[in-house]
Amino acid sequence: MTVYFIGAGPGAPDLITLRGLRRLQSSPVCLYAGSLVPRELLDTCLVGTRLVDTANLTLDEIVVELLTAHRAGLDVARLHSGDPSVFSAVAEQMRRLDELGVPYEVVPGVPAFAAAAAALGRELTVPGVGQTVILTRTSARATPMPEGEDLKTLGASGATIVLHLAVQRIEAVVEELLPSYGPDCPVAIVARASRPDEVILRGTLEDIAGQVHAAGIRRTAVIVVGRVLSATQFPDSHLYSPERERPCDGS
Repeated sequence: MTVYFIGAGPGAPDLITLRGLRRLQSSPVCLYAGSLVPRELLDTCLVGTRLVDTANLTLDEIVVELLTAHRAGLDVARLHSGDPSVFSAVAEQMRRLDELGVPYEVVPGVPAFAAAAAALGRELTVPGVGQTVILTRTSARATPMPEGEDLKTLGASGATIVLHLAVQRIEAVVEELLPSYGPDCPVAIVARASRPDEVILRGTLEDIAGQVHAAGIRRTAVIVVGRVLSATQFPDSHLYSPERERPCDGS
């Protein structure tokens, strides 16, 4: 059998990849991340599929489910919101499966920051304005951040910063980024990106905290900070420039 770690996407059920959907539809066991995975996806599972909500399970309990399926010769669709490569807690599960000799495959998905950028109608890498995107979070009740990865240090680069799992600490985010970005730096917050109840806030470091509190946003949100959010005067990319040398065959 195989455990398929599947990125279910940011929320809209049609943002799962074709490969992910096929793996889901062919697996007789499905472990999913609670309310973060749309019900419509679970409805595509095989009739009789064992559905396990992992929202209140410990890592040990999740591994027992995976190991039990493995011993029964059953494939498992392990659904995670967004993409498994960032903030998914997949690494610790894969480490356990490596120790147990259980095979697995990772199926990428649409990450929340990509869905947020789409909702905003912005490219996060704009020529001459910003070509670096930092994906990070903040320390709260979660695992502490490694040394040197605090917002003040990361913000010194001036790069576009995308924060997950941080909207509940919006005042601290603003305080740490103000020295590097200034009060007029554009900020956008997308809560529940791609879902019917999606909320978008646009402002600056000076006023975004007030907007967050007024909107009552406390979780499932992405914060984007950077000049790329308001950039209009920037050079065209070299990719489509008439000055770029192109092969005669057009390839």
